[in-house]
Amino acid sequence: MTLDRRTPGTGLGTVLVANRGEIAVRIVRACREAGLRAVAVYSDADAGAPHVALADEAHRIGPPPARDSYLDVDALLGAAKAAGADGVHPGYGLLSEDAGFAAAVAGAGMRFVGPSSQVIAMMGDKVAARGIARECGVAVPEGTGAVDPDDPELPARAAAIGFPLVVKASFGGGGRGMRVVTAPDGLADALTAAGRESAAAFGRSEVHLERYLPRPRHVEVQILADDHGTVLALGDRDCSAQRRHQKLLEEAPAPDLDPDLRAAMADAAARIARRVGYSGAGTVEFLVSGGEYAFLEMNTRLQVEHGVTELVTGVDLVAEQLRIAGGAPLSPPVVDAADAAPRGHAIQARIAVEDPRAGFRPAPGRIGALVLPSGPGVRTDFGVTGGGTVPGDYDSMIGKVLAHAADRDAARRRLGLALDELVVEGPPTTAAYLRAVLDTEAFAAAAHDTGSVERDWVPEALLGPATPDAATPGTGAPGGEAPGNATPGAGAVGAGAPEGATAGGAVAVSPGPGSAGTGTPVRRVRIATERGPLDLLVPGRRSTAGAAGAAAPARPTRSGDDTAGPGDTAAAAGAPTAPMDATVVAVRVVPGDAVAAGDVVVVLEAMKMEMEIRAGAAGTIAAVPVTAGAPVSAGAVLVELT
Repeated sequence: MTLDRRTPGTGLGTVLVANRGEIAVRIVRACREAGLRAVAVYSDADAGAPHVALADEAHRIGPPPARDSYLDVDALLGAAKAAGADGVHPGYGLLSEDAGFAAAVAGAGMRFVGPSSQVIAMMGDKVAARGIARECGVAVPEGTGAVDPDDPELPARAAAIGFPLVVKASFGGGGRGMRVVTAPDGLADALTAAGRESAAAFGRSEVHLERYLPRPRHVEVQILADDHGTVLALGDRDCSAQRRHQKLLEEAPAPDLDPDLRAAMADAAARIARRVGYSGAGTVEFLVSGGEYAFLEMNTRLQVEHGVTELVTGVDLVAEQLRIAGGAPLSPPVVDAADAAPRGHAIQARIAVEDPRAGFRPAPGRIGALVLPSGPGVRTDFGVTGGGTVPGDYDSMIGKVLAHAADRDAARRRLGLALDELVVEGPPTTAAYLRAVLDTEAFAAAAHDTGSVERDWVPEALLGPATPDAATPGTGAPGGEAPGNATPGAGAVGAGAPEGATAGGAVAVSPGPGSAGTGTPVRRVRIATERGPLDLLVPGRRSTAGAAGAAAPARPTRSGDDTAGPGDTAAAAGAPTAPMDATVVAVRVVPGDAVAAGDVVVVLEAMKMEMEIRAGAAGTIAAVPVTAGAPVSAGAVLVELT
């Protein structure tokens, strides 16, 4: 007999979590706190994942590719029925904003933890959503309706809007299918890339054009609404620190907003939610520039950055989602929190397995030790454990580190210290880079915007150039069997420093001429002392563990290695090769084509990110051994160049 753990106020008994990673862990825990049975699903790549171990039961749904598992509606519904689920929580990403999935869940007699399929479809159509915002008296940037990216009228329509403009996927979100175009000659490539990425991510290739606001801030308002007529704006967040329109740092409340502007955006968000009959947790996003705001989009789901709102309001957003899905009204503390001033300030850092110095190139692989920070005001949400493997089939984010304090500067410093404590051995991560961003003058003064990463915070400028086979100051040695913590903020002295030199508890033993500083690898050894742990950087064999949030471990030099800016890969002289396991999404050349150094020859996709592979030298294409849609392994020759 199955125990019914249904508790008052939820209306649910068993919830299937149709997601993976850290958000699946978060939802499983919320279900268990609410007294609900939590059911996990997993692909073969996630059989040993934390969300599987934490759930009351788990069901295999297919092989690693998301389209064959986490995006397989029939497999998900089959697992839900087998588990006797009466609710399905989609998390974020994957099928969370898929109206068809929400309708299928409802059609199977279960409650979708989110708004209705009709509302998802309405607000998922970005052009329709803009029209609704206009009806509510909310300004929107000038733009077009949904169009085919091959529409021959688009150049003329783009010229009428004016440059710069942005090409956006008309169905979907999260920065996918989005390209900024600064001049007419870049429009064709942007339309092709945005349409292709949109089709891959959301199943539809339509795009729309929109005026691009210079140096805007990205500010969003959290919405909670129940089925009893209550719609609340639960504070705002600033998400302006982004790379390729993907958020890196988020904070609540949004800093340095005029009080009247803040109130106006909250009111606008609530009006839009009421207009569409919203139910559940959602977010209305705005661009803010020059003291004015304009509607961007509405995300009909929980946000990755929901935790910072939870920290400053005291509201458990996932618990409220479960209450709403079960038919209960919002809890009284939520109503009180909506009328109260935020309690302090919170900032979140997204930790992704990416190499910032290589244009934030994804870097899946095995994680050695994983040590998460702790202490007052520190929260960590992670979906991996030490010894586990980050698959290359999914998003590169493995977790989040959040800090809450009395004011913004204290939260910023606390988050920096927390990132100092974070240890992720193995693949490079964004932690060291984000640690450096926190210390920039612009971020400290909240004077940044959505273009700061590409324009002002170039990874090489903040972290220094990558040094092959040597320790990077402040990030520890590359490599992996070396024990101990390599902390981004420790200021470790690199190989080649005078013997006995110290900084932040690290000692670099001088390797002497011709060794570690000039090619011999360095390893980190931790020893215990009366004053605490002491890190030694010593010459020795190559290891494979990364630093805490390892900034760019040494990479083998080969043709095709990444030396370009964000999203680009410039091949060295010779045949361009794949920098990692990936899928070919486009081939730009055919045998006989003449190319110049820097010309794009192939576009790859890995971990939900596109990479343009460029010719490292001028020449003629002799052969193209790959085709669009085919998988390629790291090091595979993509084109033969003579």
